Amino acid sequence: MASKQNYVKKMEAKNQLKTDAGIIADRFPTVAGIVINMTYYHNAENPILMHRTVNFFPESHAFFNLECMIKGCEEGGFNLKRIISKQIKDKKKVIRGEMSCKGKSGDLRANHSSIDYEINISYSKKTKKKAAKKTKKK
Repeated sequence: MASKQNYVKKMEAKNQLKTDAGIIADRFPTVAGIVINMTYYHNAENPILMHRTVNFFPESHAFFNLECMIKGCEEGGFNLKRIISKQIKDKKKVIRGEMSCKGKSGDLRANHSSIDYEINISYSKKTKKKAAKKTKKK
């Protein structure tokens, strides 16, 4: 019963973080979409844990903290917020990199998992503000 309550609290906290992050269309009005392609790695005989693609749309939450896939990892994951914000500021379409999980657990070693990522951002041709101004002029 206690584990269910802990799970509910974690999910409520995560949902609040998503809400606090705002909506992509509001935070980044020039963005039409974001696609993150990742390869998860872990310390094992076969180091590739999985390939994953995550799509973000203008109506999606601007929450770019992706969870670590290693069971038992606490407070870990891959926060791509700063990287994506800089990419949008610099108006770059594609960026690639790698990141290690900093999460902790009694049994997990440091750098127990990592990702290689490729972030593709498509930009809208017009921002909503420019489109609204043109509509008002007519």
